[in-house]
Amino acid sequence: MRWNELTAEQQKPLDYKIEMACVAIIKALEVCKRPMVAFSGGKDSTALLHMIKSVRPDILVGYGNTGVEFPECIKFSRQLAEDWRLNFHETKLLHTDRIGYKYAGQRMIWERLIADGRIGDVLKPDGKLKSTEALERACPPDLAAELESRRLVWPASTRQTYWWCVDQYGWPLLGKAWSKLTARRINIDTFLRFSESESQDESLLRYYAVLRQVKISQACCDVIKKGPSEAMQAQLGVDLVFKGLMASESRSRAKNFLTRGYLFQGAKKDYLQGERIWHCQPLAIWTDEDIWSYIHRYNVPYASLYDISYTAADGSCRKIKRNGCMGCSTDLLFPDNHMAVMRRTHPKAWHSFMSQGMAEEIRKLQLALRKGQMGMYDLFTASELMEMQPCIFDDLDGVGFRQPAIEGLAWDPEV
Repeated sequence: MRWNELTAEQQKPLDYKIEMACVAIIKALEVCKRPMVAFSGGKDSTALLHMIKSVRPDILVGYGNTGVEFPECIKFSRQLAEDWRLNFHETKLLHTDRIGYKYAGQRMIWERLIADGRIGDVLKPDGKLKSTEALERACPPDLAAELESRRLVWPASTRQTYWWCVDQYGWPLLGKAWSKLTARRINIDTFLRFSESESQDESLLRYYAVLRQVKISQACCDVIKKGPSEAMQAQLGVDLVFKGLMASESRSRAKNFLTRGYLFQGAKKDYLQGERIWHCQPLAIWTDEDIWSYIHRYNVPYASLYDISYTAADGSCRKIKRNGCMGCSTDLLFPDNHMAVMRRTHPKAWHSFMSQGMAEEIRKLQLALRKGQMGMYDLFTASELMEMQPCIFDDLDGVGFRQPAIEGLAWDPEV
């Protein structure tokens, strides 16, 4: 399928789209034995589940609980499981397999090894860190005791929560293209200081300049979402996953559908004896309007999150469009982004994320993009700024940034 053909499909009536979705679902059920619906508690996956359960009432339903879900979606998902008598399973966060150190502790080890001239013991020939574990094993005994007393240790079997991920990797600020380096932050620190393999591409070098000052990462998506979901699939022997993804949501999802279609095979799985897992996206040509039309036509329940209204930046009254992790700020470049909306709809949760480090990291990002040029807002603390209106943490435009101000940097407008 080509782009113009996709556009034509998206413009067709709902009845046609329902028919195409049903055809995709039937074909998918024919190639698998243990299918599962990837359920988020959002409107898209709810509509998809409603459609699938009419032909496969006992289908596995995997709810991805990242630990930072909107309370409205958690409550709705669990209630729906009871009301519809679903074969419902909820993901559990993974655990660390050994004792480790918090990022502040890793930095102290790193700096001690540099001061003692021992950093080379934990570096690869190209200057990159051998591993986080190698660094931590090199911790001198006296420093290990100090880190223990200062509670800078992650015990073995620590749950890999959103907060663990933020500590070890960084904050989910800006889009995916801002997170080209996906290793733990201490590994990135080492790469930026000692590696001789830095690209000479100017946009990458500007990206590295920002990364030296700001702790940014998209690892949380893999750690608290993808990892637990794949662990559940392995435990249940899932050989096909239905997803409520739509091409209209982003360019990358549109390209995925154009390349792979409704039904395709993914990676090989050991628990499937080396066979590839199947993926099916029956709603690929649907739009948000189609989802709501389907929900209203068939009286499908949905999370109360979507009924919460707020005043947008332009003064208009709007409702929340999407669910997802509460602590996500990947669309920070744009007005009415996820966190800006949450400040209005869930102020206590917003304050919690901001006060525990997100606000300070956004300040660092603002300063980095200003190339160190001080501004009026730098005279105030993050806590003071959180109480001011308009809120400078709502988006980067609050300090004069739009795409032209960061021209040349690799960034992705997709959420």
